[in-house]
Amino acid sequence: MVFPTDVPVVDTMIGFPHDGWDQYAFIRRQTKDRESRESFDFPAEYMFKGVPKDLPTDNPVEFTVQEMDRFGISHGLIGVGDETSREALRRHPDRFVAASNVDPNTGMDGIRQLVREHQEFGVRAVGCFPSGTFPQVPINDKKMYPFYAKCVELDIPVFICAGVPGPRLKFAAQHVELIDEVMYDFPDLVMVTRHGCEPWVDLAVKLMLKWPNLYYSTSAFAPRYYPQAIIDYANTRGAHKILYAGYFPMGLTLDRIFGELPGVGFKDDVWPQFLAGNARRLLKLDPL
Repeated sequence: MVFPTDVPVVDTMIGFPHDGWDQYAFIRRQTKDRESRESFDFPAEYMFKGVPKDLPTDNPVEFTVQEMDRFGISHGLIGVGDETSREALRRHPDRFVAASNVDPNTGMDGIRQLVREHQEFGVRAVGCFPSGTFPQVPINDKKMYPFYAKCVELDIPVFICAGVPGPRLKFAAQHVELIDEVMYDFPDLVMVTRHGCEPWVDLAVKLMLKWPNLYYSTSAFAPRYYPQAIIDYANTRGAHKILYAGYFPMGLTLDRIFGELPGVGFKDDVWPQFLAGNARRLLKLDPL
């Protein structure tokens, strides 16, 4: 169980340093506790130690590229909703993969935006944070269905947060059991869960066994906290179902992530699929 150093990693959740924390304003408008609204820069700060707050922001794109080079990350999946990300896609089309972040409350306007971004940026995935939408839209809500249908039509996966969210928001919209109805209604949809699925990890594994197009990514978890059920599943029947995702620079440094990864108990044949192969297949990147 040796961590490989020669696999070009695909990070399915990476970003860029920002001045301030304004990108989380959409979360603060929902939170009600004083600590979240007045004390936290990062909405889930109570859960994370060493949140990278003092990163250079004069050239955020090149800083992230340098960090990727340091740790052997060949590609990063990023959003297209801000100018920094769009600049990254223009400067480094060989390093970054575009994803649209959708809010199902926007209805057909959101669908049209997704189509425009797909045409302009070559979007290869969609991201959604159900508990972070305002008002919240559950994973299986019918407001989500046009977006799922469009993902099937465009032949791109949806990455969706599932499980209790880190920010102090209501979790019902992200209960893992809601995924079952969606996969039943959209058997051709490729769905990848984000942010752990806790405390319903065993249910997530059961659903991955049941639904061929359901996957799991490790975003927002330091490797030492990867759920044991996910490690066991990857080492047995699920090597093709688990994707690496970091959380840089939102809540974790790459130094911490890659310092802890060698301690994860994946089998030797699992590592290449976890670090790159599965993401390359779902995002339609050239195989290794």
